Amino acid sequence: MPRRFVLPTAALLLAGAALGAAPAGPGASKAEGRPDVLHLTVSGSESGAYNGSRPLRCRPTGGDHPHPSAACAKLREATADGGDPFAPVGEGELCTLVHGGDATAKVVGTWRGERVDARFDRTDGCEIDRWSALVPVLPRS
Repeated sequence: MPRRFVLPTAALLLAGAALGAAPAGPGASKAEGRPDVLHLTVSGSESGAYNGSRPLRCRPTGGDHPHPSAACAKLREATADGGDPFAPVGEGELCTLVHGGDATAKVVGTWRGERVDARFDRTDGCEIDRWSALVPVLPRS
């Protein structure tokens, strides 16, 4: 590549990087200014405090969840690096054939501006791990 193209190309790359690093303007994030509200419906849990339907609010923290502050902190931690704690077990995933109990949970609502509609159970090792990763959002079983 001739030298005359190197500097303009480098300057364009640096300018693009600087623009990408600029602070986000109003409305840049779907989640900005919107509360995070999840409705949890848990049944079959050994922890009676979790059974039933109840809202969990984060930003601001509240709702009828037994431990709203800890649950919101867990969700922030689980999504800090772009993780999706509501994603189902991957197709073709090899899971141990162990039954972890009859507890089930449904989580619907909005988290970080994204719609959530997830179901959890404890029917095999993968589902148990997925459930356990969300304690204390979901009950410890």
